[in-house]
Amino acid sequence: MPRRYLILAICCLSLLIISLDVTIVNIALPAIRTELGASVSGLQWTIDAYTLVLASLLVLAGSTADRVGRRRVFQIGLALFTLGSLLCSVAPNLPTLIVFRMVQAIGGSMLNPVAMSIITNTFTEPKERAKAIGVWGAVTGFSMALGPLAGGVLVHSFGWRSIFWINVPVGIAAFVLAWRFIPESRAEHPRRLDPVGQVLVLTTLASITYAIIEGPAAGWTSAQTLGCFALGIAALGGLLLWEPRRAEPLIELTFFRSAPFSGATLIAICAFAALGGFLFLNTLYLQSERGLSPLHAGLYTLPMAAMTVIASPLSGRLVAARGTRLPLTIAGSAMALGMLPLTMAGPDSPVWQLFAGYLLFGFGFGMVNTPITNTAVSGMPRARAGVAAAIASTSRQVGSALGVAVIGAVVASAATGASATGGHAGWWILFGLGLAVLALGRFSTGRWAQTTRSRGYAESVPA
Repeated sequence: MPRRYLILAICCLSLLIISLDVTIVNIALPAIRTELGASVSGLQWTIDAYTLVLASLLVLAGSTADRVGRRRVFQIGLALFTLGSLLCSVAPNLPTLIVFRMVQAIGGSMLNPVAMSIITNTFTEPKERAKAIGVWGAVTGFSMALGPLAGGVLVHSFGWRSIFWINVPVGIAAFVLAWRFIPESRAEHPRRLDPVGQVLVLTTLASITYAIIEGPAAGWTSAQTLGCFALGIAALGGLLLWEPRRAEPLIELTFFRSAPFSGATLIAICAFAALGGFLFLNTLYLQSERGLSPLHAGLYTLPMAAMTVIASPLSGRLVAARGTRLPLTIAGSAMALGMLPLTMAGPDSPVWQLFAGYLLFGFGFGMVNTPITNTAVSGMPRARAGVAAAIASTSRQVGSALGVAVIGAVVASAATGASATGGHAGWWILFGLGLAVLALGRFSTGRWAQTTRSRGYAESVPA
């Protein structure tokens, strides 16, 4: 096996444990609620405490890896993620579990963008890189397929704490293999740290997500909710004013002068908001409304995951042969259509109706990852690969956090209504996100958009 494919395999191991963790934790939410007495908002924080910290630190991790060494940061991330997983498995209560999830997230922030940067610097030929990214995306699908089944078996047999054990052997194996086979690499012009920008990013994401999650309990017009929204908007405004003033900003706002890059970022937010919201809502629907066990709920999710496995490498080949427009069109259409059967789902809906939605949604989601990743790094100066990949990864995590927050808020707001899962409003929101992926995909791949591609990239090259 050529060394570059071995490096790809090692990087994919890191993605495996990150993606596996999300699916497994979702399957275990009802069991966590029962044992630790968690509310709906508590379940949301179990997911979003992880994604918020992850999203906030991804860009910092990417630029730090460019400076101190990609392999070194990658290995530190693996060690922290593995340690965090062990700590989660012994958490005595919900607040402690949430804190340990944050430890996991600090390690996770050092994995995905750094691994993508390693892949970008290993596969320099565009078509090979697109295929490698397709394999990368397929790992997401594989982890989604393995996660529900493994999570269901573990929760059913050993309890929810066992879901964190599976990360440990994979993390250790990836650490040893990275030390042995991945060469160290750095950017020629590493970026300086931007602590002010880092605080503003964290404040923006945390305050807005807090307002959405706690809004149903505190009241949408309460001082707490409105104050958090105001703080988030102010922090975002401060970030937009601060970053252009720095020679080496935390977030390269000039990248967003490229319509394809901006489009890819927005598509990632919408697609992963749909995925995060789907996993959260579907878990509650299957286990709380239909009364399925964790194992059976995991088995129900397999069709969606299987289609993601099939679609991801197909998407990579389509991007290599036809560009990003076709796979994004297919992705948005399939994700939206997949939600239609679920908008009519109830406690006694036939299984074929659910599977029809799962298959379409899984296929659509499998098609979306490669084009947005390829757009983020194509044409980008290799010295900025870590930062560009980190922005792409951040948009995914921001989307996932917002999806869980919004869908969870719908569930919590409707908890006293006819359905414990918030009626059908959540599914319609996910339908709208699929349409947004379709519209943004068409817009960001049009002729005008292509004329803007070189603007942000050219201006990002260091003098």
